[in-house]
Amino acid sequence: MLSNLFLGVNLQPHLENKLLQIRPLEERDFDDLYNVAKDPLIWEQHPSSDRYQLPVFTEFFNQSIDSQGALLVINKASGVAIGSSRYNTVVGRDDAIEIGWSFLARKYWGGRYNQSMKQLMIEHALAHVQSVLFVIGKENIRSQKAVEKIGGIIIPISELDPSVEKYQINLVYEVNQSNWSKFLNN
Repeated sequence: MLSNLFLGVNLQPHLENKLLQIRPLEERDFDDLYNVAKDPLIWEQHPSSDRYQLPVFTEFFNQSIDSQGALLVINKASGVAIGSSRYNTVVGRDDAIEIGWSFLARKYWGGRYNQSMKQLMIEHALAHVQSVLFVIGKENIRSQKAVEKIGGIIIPISELDPSVEKYQINLVYEVNQSNWSKFLNN
């Protein structure tokens, strides 16, 4: 069985701020999360642009549950699920954790909700590791810009395990203690 702990980091924490509650994704969350994910425009720039389709989303959801790092994002004011994200270990990097597989309902794009979600997750991760990585599709300009807004810097793929195929079709952004501190102080 997989563990949701990585070098002492809880990959399924309960996180909260004034806008959001983030908690471990559970099987009972399928319908609520699919109600968000079934919007095709969420996925139009994503490498899996058909993830709004029920069979494709079902596979994604099951992989998320199996990952032991998936999280449900809830609007704190309404108590409604608005998206999901996931922590993952990084092959060959004990000093880094990946944040990815993130999506939010379009109503919450481009502003404080995405930034708030990332801030909670990054601060949790950086309390335990040196870096947070975001692996983003080369065509997913929207997600690239969102990660750049929070201080993410593109790193060479050569810094990662070249045997991991996903790095060849994506860009890898890093947020570390230094660029995160600069972002917070702006």
